[in-house]
Amino acid sequence: MVDTKQHLTSEDNLVLNQLRKHGEAWIVGGWVRDILLMSESNSDLDIATTLLPREVIEIFPQTIPVGEEFGTVMVRLEGDSGKKWEVTTLRKDGSYGDGRRPDNVSFGTNIMDDLARRDFTINAMAIDVDGNLIDIFGGENDLRLNIVKAVGEAEKRIAEDGLRILRAFRFLDLEKNNLRALDTELEKAIKENIDMLDKVSRERITDEIRKILASNNPYGILMKMQELGVLSNIMDDLNIEIKDLGLVQPMVILARLLKNNNFDGEHLSEILKRILKLSKKEIRKISFLHENRNLKFDNSINSIRRFQVLLTEEQKLAILQYHNEEDFNEKYHNSSDEIKTRPILDGTKISEITGIKPSRKLGLLKDWLFRIQIEENINQENKMIEILHDIDWNDSDFESWPKLSWP
Repeated sequence: MVDTKQHLTSEDNLVLNQLRKHGEAWIVGGWVRDILLMSESNSDLDIATTLLPREVIEIFPQTIPVGEEFGTVMVRLEGDSGKKWEVTTLRKDGSYGDGRRPDNVSFGTNIMDDLARRDFTINAMAIDVDGNLIDIFGGENDLRLNIVKAVGEAEKRIAEDGLRILRAFRFLDLEKNNLRALDTELEKAIKENIDMLDKVSRERITDEIRKILASNNPYGILMKMQELGVLSNIMDDLNIEIKDLGLVQPMVILARLLKNNNFDGEHLSEILKRILKLSKKEIRKISFLHENRNLKFDNSINSIRRFQVLLTEEQKLAILQYHNEEDFNEKYHNSSDEIKTRPILDGTKISEITGIKPSRKLGLLKDWLFRIQIEENINQENKMIEILHDIDWNDSDFESWPKLSWP
């Protein structure tokens, strides 16, 4: 018996009660795993029901039909809570001809049949209206043993949907520095069916990779993926090095994973666009880090100040996480300088003083002055005008002037 009363919110109970007025409903998914392991849950409440999608929509008019052909809808209540419940009709899956999704599904009324179609035993449990745990595949015991085990024949489960290879690795994750183990048969099935990943869309693969990178134990999971040949398969045989950077952003982990590939960031971006379905923002971050992968840090105050002003907050965080340069990091965070982030002298003012017409030369002179302004933490116009008169801008080669950049 599972005591659900103290864990379900009033909204959870409202959704369950409404569904149970018209049919049967069970709690399934991550919420069940969490309750059995920790007596509390941070997972969304997923529900299996005998009701058809159209019947669920009739009860909850705000429902979103996200996968109606497979029996799944996203229930929303009226109001602004923003909370959603994934509600799926009990079903039996047909054959998986394409190795991705069932060729057909048939809706049913038997919770046992529904649990039998699921991927792993720890995902094949349900809680009924009375709080009884339905666990016909030993999922609770596998939870206690920290094992990820397939429902039924492991090879068959993997052959049905190649994405289950990555899902198996994702479910290895526990709290920090603690991993589940793959069941022997499941590990064997993964090694022998890696090519099933070729049938899975880039979007679905990328979604799982993001979740693994954002997990409590990304490095341990990535090492297991590499051990079984899965990571190299996904990364198209790019050179991979797994280094524990601690708790950092997922895309920083991915960029660091690919550090030892000796081509520029743009070329790496083109490869990643082909093998994964990352956002433009994610691609830009990885490309930026790869371009700066062999950075030599200058811990001078001038360098710290340019770093502070010329990079975005997101770029600064990514660089600090990627390189983990403790001295530079400490000096940057201990810096109390309040530096102007805009040039004191604009192009018009500089042109008036020097007589240089709008041109590349004028732009480079403006950049040079702004660099001096940042490095010396100047905030007065008259001081910058003095500097303009002092520097050798008239006779020197303007292409050789100090650039406005970091590093």
